[in-house]
Amino acid sequence: MRSAVIVFPGSNCDRDMAVALSKVSGKATEMVWHKESHLPSRLDLIAIPGGFSFGDFLRCGAIAARAPIMRAVVEFAAGGGYVLGVCNGFQVMIEAGLLPGALMRNQSLKFICKPVSLEVGTVDSPYTQGYSKDQILSLPVAHHDGNYIADHETLSRLEDGDRVAFRYTENPNGSQGNIAGILSENRRCLGMMPHPERAIEKEHGNRDGQLLFTSLAKNVMAAV
Repeated sequence: MRSAVIVFPGSNCDRDMAVALSKVSGKATEMVWHKESHLPSRLDLIAIPGGFSFGDFLRCGAIAARAPIMRAVVEFAAGGGYVLGVCNGFQVMIEAGLLPGALMRNQSLKFICKPVSLEVGTVDSPYTQGYSKDQILSLPVAHHDGNYIADHETLSRLEDGDRVAFRYTENPNGSQGNIAGILSENRRCLGMMPHPERAIEKEHGNRDGQLLFTSLAKNVMAAV
């Protein structure tokens, strides 16, 4: 699996993501600066990492979504490429129109940084096929604007299309439907607030995030 991580000013999980991807794929992960206008050739996956791109100025992810490289990312996704956005990456994907809805200020109006319990909402995706339906995971979150909201029509499309990848078992931020992660219509784009790259080896406390990456790599290589 050939992958790249997009890096913005303020990204702080880019190296964590690159390590996770390289560890699973056995291949070096490309690091792509936001001012680039073209992606490396022959990529399978683009990851948009967590952090505070452009200092969360205006809205979280709003400026990053308009960076030159994001035009190429949107084209990559439209062509069937895999895109994974975590935390700020999820916010960027929504702002770029790759996923529906919005991520608002946490209901508590406080920054949340702790492990949370998640339920696997669907196993019908390249990212979640390695899990069991309704399996309970523990992954860390670290966000101030993770409150997922959408209009009734959008929520119905997500639910009816089995596109809710993960749900909080105890909602930490007020997200509608306890939504922690959603899939695109073609199921190749995933945005999620919790950090799977921070739970891939025993030193992290658990390996609940590792299966997301191994499942993705397996599916990507099977499709080649």
